Amino acid sequence: MGMKFGCHGYTWQLSYETQSDNLPHILDVIAGGGFKGLDTQVAMLGRFYNHPTLLKEELQKRNLELAALTLSLHWLHKGETDEEQSTADYFIEYLRHFPGALLNVVQMPGSNRDELQTRQRNVLDCVNAIAKRAADQDIVTAFHPNSPPGSVFRNEEDYKVMFDGLDTDVIGYTPDAGHIACGGMDVAEIFETYRPLIKHVHFKDASADYVWKAMGEGVIDFPRIVRHLRNTDYNGWIMVEEESEKAVADPDGAMMENSRYVKEQLIPIA
Repeated sequence: MGMKFGCHGYTWQLSYETQSDNLPHILDVIAGGGFKGLDTQVAMLGRFYNHPTLLKEELQKRNLELAALTLSLHWLHKGETDEEQSTADYFIEYLRHFPGALLNVVQMPGSNRDELQTRQRNVLDCVNAIAKRAADQDIVTAFHPNSPPGSVFRNEEDYKVMFDGLDTDVIGYTPDAGHIACGGMDVAEIFETYRPLIKHVHFKDASADYVWKAMGEGVIDFPRIVRHLRNTDYNGWIMVEEESEKAVADPDGAMMENSRYVKEQLIPIA
């Protein structure tokens, strides 16, 4: 399919109280910005949570695709809880309505990094198990680490543990440029080092002092990353999102600004 640019719904999830069941409007904004697809947290599915066929209809009306669903759970134990397994299996089945869409798994960060090694092992055990069940249904899974202080995979040392523990026969990697930067790492270097494992991509920008910014206003070299992905035949999605204060106040406007940056700076080299 070549490289495609879409939007992640987390930009609107920052205003969850008003946006949690506003997906048709969000899709209008995405399409209006020239993006081609949606990746959204399952918490933002709203009225479509139990109706994948209706979501498919809304996407088709706007000539959009479901690129991925993002599933965020705690995974605190050695194996999934019954509820966690049931939830994961529900969304594996949900994605069967959207051939080619990916399951993006993200651990909800805790409040600290106590018992770090045990918690890291538990997350890896759980997401590997989910990915194996998804693979049995021909659905690709990728793991998305994040960077809040309570995240168990947030810095370079954590990433070594993460990549050593992921069962890469069944699960890939979703690098998030902003979270890599806020974990104190070189973003382009991480993309280039782990490129063979990349199945899906999230782009958002941050400053040198780890404050979220609009794309192009931070320190991340997105053109370099896109050139590397192009030169290594990346054949997947780049999902754009923003977590800045501007995005909280005006998610529609923030995404339209990001759209202009993508059209001017990234699409010409993709």
